[in-house]
Amino acid sequence: MSRLSTRRTFLSAGMLATAMLLGACGKQETATSTAPAASGPAATASAPAKVYVVGTDAAYAPFESQNEKGEIVGFDIDVVSAIAAKAGVQVKFVNTPWEGIFNALQQGDRDVLVSAITITDERKQTMDFTAPYFDAVQLIAVKQGSKVAKFDDLKPLKVGVQTGTTGDEVVTKLLGKNSAAIKRFESTPLALKELESGGVDAVVADNGVVIHYVANNAGAGFKTVSDPSFTPEQYGIAVRKGNTAVLEMINQGLAGIRADGTYDRIYAKYFGSAPAAANAAPAASK
Repeated sequence: MSRLSTRRTFLSAGMLATAMLLGACGKQETATSTAPAASGPAATASAPAKVYVVGTDAAYAPFESQNEKGEIVGFDIDVVSAIAAKAGVQVKFVNTPWEGIFNALQQGDRDVLVSAITITDERKQTMDFTAPYFDAVQLIAVKQGSKVAKFDDLKPLKVGVQTGTTGDEVVTKLLGKNSAAIKRFESTPLALKELESGGVDAVVADNGVVIHYVANNAGAGFKTVSDPSFTPEQYGIAVRKGNTAVLEMINQGLAGIRADGTYDRIYAKYFGSAPAAANAAPAASK
């Protein structure tokens, strides 16, 4: 999907305790993953530690998905859990459909969003983003044997995208807003399944998701095609507009896990190598 990113700053322990009072806790969904609670002065029997509700659309592996136990797992989940542990706060991940994820944040049902969200100027008008935590770009998936070699080759074809994503935006610009050749799906994996069954001729989506799907579905017979016209993107963690205390807390935690090597270990777990090396390979075939 391309979903969007920005961040940074630091709080003292006293300021952090105050920050715990901010934000809204939302619907009473069951927690699927939490980071360890803080111990010490900030965590007292009379003042239970705030649990930050994190919305994520768990249908976007390897960034966020549900395992066989129904638990939300993935790169984004590990990153935010590590940030929370570094900041000494608790988080609860709640599966939130992409179509309503931004409204959930604005209405206070979610305190934070992490869902491979691409940082864009338009989105920054209604929410604040942390520093970028992942570099992404669009990638085309087609079947082996397809003659598609560049983005323009999709003009006469049926193309699958996930609704409301960057892939949707770029394909809409190419084929036209009301083009019947664009097939929109609730998730990128559904679009790729449609490609496998022959319902579309190509899918355009974020490189991380496409590469992961192709690598784990060898029987589908897919290949990927890059195009230099695709603009590099960055993912960010989103908070409500003006919620500077939570934004600074997350940025501080993110800076901390980058500094101590935790981020690189999480990245290698999902993408097989350190960020610089992993990003270089997709860029060449994007």
